[in-house]
Amino acid sequence: MWRTECPPALEIGVNAPTIQRDLNRRRIVVVRCKNLLTTQLMTEQQNTPDQPIPSQAEAAPTDAAGANDALPSVEAQLQAAQAEAAAMRDEALRARAEMENIRRRAEEEVSKARKFAVESFAENLLPVIDSLEAAAADKSGDVAKLQEGVALTLRQLVSALERSKVSVIDPAGAKFDPHQHQAISMVPAEQEPNTVVAVLQKGYLIADRVLRPALVTVAAGK
Repeated sequence: MWRTECPPALEIGVNAPTIQRDLNRRRIVVVRCKNLLTTQLMTEQQNTPDQPIPSQAEAAPTDAAGANDALPSVEAQLQAAQAEAAAMRDEALRARAEMENIRRRAEEEVSKARKFAVESFAENLLPVIDSLEAAAADKSGDVAKLQEGVALTLRQLVSALERSKVSVIDPAGAKFDPHQHQAISMVPAEQEPNTVVAVLQKGYLIADRVLRPALVTVAAGK
């Protein structure tokens, strides 16, 4: 710390003639104090050593040390991410293979279902073929026997169709159903309007689906 001792201030007298002299002396004192303060401040700044600024070369080892400390952590995170990606890839490949196996098994099941469905239907028709062959080989000329054979063959055929979930639509006397019946004409009749009067051709269902609608005539309104 520096200290400045300025000349003592002068007392201003009460006489008017001395006022000007006192003011001049004060100005001189102020100027001297100012000069002295400036000199001492400059001297102190010269005697104070400058603080050295760290160079980049000195700061570089610290930065390098920090980077070296962070490097193992980054490598560990990278290895963990790579392991996770590999596990997800393996899981995706297994899922894809499983889906492919499911698709292949489904195709095989559909193919087998179609094959065995036709096989079962064909097996049910074999007795019908046998009956027709026997009727064709009969040379007796007995009409009654022929009719009996035809009726038997028809029952065998209907039974074979029923085992394949094929059923007959025979709506005589029932209410007209546009989903299963096809009206050929409307005729005057004693039945109530929209009643099936006659079946010209039977229809057939497979399960709940119409294979062929029944051709019918319907009673007209009175």
